[in-house]
Amino acid sequence: MTGGYLILERPNAGIVLSTNARFYAIVKPIHDEVKPDSWAWAWTDVKLTSPQMSRETMYKLSLKHLMLHDSRNPFVEYAVQYAVAAAYANFDENKKDSLHKLLLKGLDITILGCNNFYSYRKQIEALGLPLTPESLATLQPFASIAFNAGESNGENCKPEVAKTGLGSSAAMTTAVVAALLNYLGVVSLSSSKDMDLDVVHVIAQTAHCIAQGKVGSGFDVSSAVFGSQRYVRFSPQVISSAQDAAGGKPLEEVIGDVLKSNWDHERTKFSLPPLMTLLLGEPGSGGSSTPSMVGAVKKWQKSEPQKSLETWTKLSEANSALETQLNLLSKLAEENWEAYKGVINSCSMYRSEEWLKQGNEPSHIEVVRALLGTRDAMLGIRSYMRMMGEAAGVPIEPESQTQLLDATMNMEGVLLAGVPGAGGFDAVFAVTLGDSSSKLVKVWSSHNVLAMLVREDPHGVSLESSDPRTKEITSAISSVQIK
Repeated sequence: MTGGYLILERPNAGIVLSTNARFYAIVKPIHDEVKPDSWAWAWTDVKLTSPQMSRETMYKLSLKHLMLHDSRNPFVEYAVQYAVAAAYANFDENKKDSLHKLLLKGLDITILGCNNFYSYRKQIEALGLPLTPESLATLQPFASIAFNAGESNGENCKPEVAKTGLGSSAAMTTAVVAALLNYLGVVSLSSSKDMDLDVVHVIAQTAHCIAQGKVGSGFDVSSAVFGSQRYVRFSPQVISSAQDAAGGKPLEEVIGDVLKSNWDHERTKFSLPPLMTLLLGEPGSGGSSTPSMVGAVKKWQKSEPQKSLETWTKLSEANSALETQLNLLSKLAEENWEAYKGVINSCSMYRSEEWLKQGNEPSHIEVVRALLGTRDAMLGIRSYMRMMGEAAGVPIEPESQTQLLDATMNMEGVLLAGVPGAGGFDAVFAVTLGDSSSKLVKVWSSHNVLAMLVREDPHGVSLESSDPRTKEITSAISSVQIK
């Protein structure tokens, strides 16, 4: 929600809201028993299944080098290799024997991603349905993802469904890491101890960085593990041993070093104040390339260091102001619930210019002023983000988005609206008061914006016993479910 671009550099913070869009990883053995003559085997089987993509891939995992023999999906493969290496790095010799025996049964991994990670607006339009969340809800949970023809031998096929920008690669990587670490006995997710979650975070963060070939801010993996938060990135050198792994050092030692590194990221719990709803909208006006936009901003920083520093400082101050006002609203709700609830419900029916009229007692006026302070901070953030985009020559808040966001913020009961993350054309978000979100959904639909079936869910990784495909979409949760 805040921290776009700034979050790449310490000590800048960002506010990250996790949602109910989840990835799931289900892990079980391939074989029920270990064959008597298999103890000395140097390889074991790994089966990776993606029902949505109608794909099943078999790998061989070297139990000596802890490496998969084939490379097709780097995010999943590094997740598997690093999770297994973490088990070897953590266990004594007795536990390693048990681990070896468990691995000889093979690893059967099934991966599922909620529909919210993918754009289905083309399918909805083709069916002649309105652009509404109700239309999205008619899709089967974990809907199939069609692929284009690719080459004649089936290679290089790509999904025809576009992504919605909710951090699918980070969520998938974290799901696989968490499920494997729990299955192998490295962590116990049923207890949700911070120490166990820290191990999941370190391994998932490292696997994701190495798989994507660069060290990003890591906010997406951190929110996948821990949920909504205020986040300050880690120093990139904490994963240097993994980056240097090609030097021949055993993977068990490499991951052991990563686990012992001084992970200096900062994480503080955060969630929206009560009676507020997060809405995400898909404008359908074409996607944006985050890496190229970040590259353009960095180029501008180098060419105009003084001006860029001034803009970044003002943007950082506006981000802090928004965080302060939202925390104040949570505090006011805690101190005087009835006054807070009354103001929120009243303001939900009016545009912001009318909000001050809804407070006639000091406790009411305090809530209204915090609401207006939140709006002002968001307007400041949007202004500095636009300024940065114009100076760097990239559409951080394009004109079409500006018009949509201004119209959104002028509606009854809308607290704020903006472009998430690095900005661009991909998505918009809004936070509404009370029961006012349904009006906004209708207005967005009339502007060709599809409101997604996404809400804030401040919780991160969790462990459950059932397969998500056996549940309704409204309550689907998995063996291991990750934002």
